[in-house]
Amino acid sequence: MTPLQSWALSLLLVLLAHYSNPLEDNKIHSLCMGSPGTPGSPGLHGRPGQPGRDGRDGRDAPLGEKGQRGDRGEPGEPGVRGLTGDRGDPGEKGERGPSGECAVAPKSAFSAKLSESHTMPLAVGDAVRFDKIILNEQGDYNAETGRFTCRVPGVYYFAVHATVYRSSLQFDLMKNGHAMGSYFQMFGNWSKPASLSGGTLLHLIPGDQVWVQMALGEYTGFYSSPKTDSTFIGFLVYSDWKNSAVFA
Repeated sequence: MTPLQSWALSLLLVLLAHYSNPLEDNKIHSLCMGSPGTPGSPGLHGRPGQPGRDGRDGRDAPLGEKGQRGDRGEPGEPGVRGLTGDRGDPGEKGERGPSGECAVAPKSAFSAKLSESHTMPLAVGDAVRFDKIILNEQGDYNAETGRFTCRVPGVYYFAVHATVYRSSLQFDLMKNGHAMGSYFQMFGNWSKPASLSGGTLLHLIPGDQVWVQMALGEYTGFYSSPKTDSTFIGFLVYSDWKNSAVFA
């Protein structure tokens, strides 16, 4: 800048300082009034400010009244059955309980003999009717027919003791028409009575019948007297009933 230009600029500044008023309406009063300038472009958005601090927690409000209970919902569908779990450890042994009442054991027994007035001999195929009852508490033996009828299922023992005098004897122990055992005694011209005995175990069910039957017509030497007897006995050895069934 030349000295002349510097002097002119200094003079201009002095005159402006002397005659100028304060800013008013964004207009500068000067010696030279120019036209308003073109509006500037909008400025860029400023940077976001820093987040404000959290406000204080509000005071707890009083509890409201309890509402009414709602309706019960419908049952849900059953879920899939789970896998079977491992078997648990055995529990401790419990205390022994009080003794229970004993059940009455099943019973069946009889004993009968030929009376002295019994008519002899018998025909082949006839049941020997041991007509004098010694024991028959359950009534399973019928003295009129000479047959035992089973009511308690199980195993029985039957035995026959025959006195034989001046005759041979053969008899069968029968079950439902089938010979379960056959017994024979040949007369040997003895002057005194002899004896013939036999017995067997039989398994019976209710309704089965057992009796003594003559086997041969010429061998019918059953004998009975005040001094000697011919007897037929039978009794239950053990029952097939389960759980100690009561039978008196």
